[in-house]
Amino acid sequence: MNARSTAFRALHASGCFVLPNPWDAGSARLLADLGFKALASTSAGMAFSMGKPDLPSALSLEDVLLHLKALVNATSLPVNADFQNGYAADADGVAANVTRCLATGVAGLSIEDAPWDGSTPLFPLDVALARLRAARQAIDASGTGALLTARCEAWLVGVADAAGLHPQPDLTRQRIRGPPLDQPERRGVNGIDRLLPLRNLLVR
Repeated sequence: MNARSTAFRALHASGCFVLPNPWDAGSARLLADLGFKALASTSAGMAFSMGKPDLPSALSLEDVLLHLKALVNATSLPVNADFQNGYAADADGVAANVTRCLATGVAGLSIEDAPWDGSTPLFPLDVALARLRAARQAIDASGTGALLTARCEAWLVGVADAAGLHPQPDLTRQRIRGPPLDQPERRGVNGIDRLLPLRNLLVR
């Protein structure tokens, strides 16, 4: 386990904390100077700064990896990568891309359960689980100790009941990412930055 991953896990063990979103190296340094203990990339911030929509298809994997490397190199803080849907549909592709993501030095990354290609709002349960297991295995194989966030996009894509999407107990000790805080009616399901077994995530 590397030093940044160790620090990132210690932050989670200590309780809730604010994880701000830099969109470039300059904003990363500014946020570090303001005293934040960790940073998280934002696919939206990166895309919008380039005049592009916040969709995996709008950003090349190569550009995303260069962006993450720039954020990591900007400060000594742990960086969590908004890795969208892993930039791959199948589990093998997710694993390969997660391995490349970890090589940038990030201390954690998120994988979404939405394809964002118009084919279906969310991946089928078996596909979503296979993708998460592939990401987990890639992280374990790397020895980095990076933290995996399984992002359920149900609220954002309009799926009212995502109870059947709960990952299984063998994928525990991951972070839960809830809906945006600017949607007051959904704050009750927000579980940002808490270490919980994924099976404990409730969609209400």
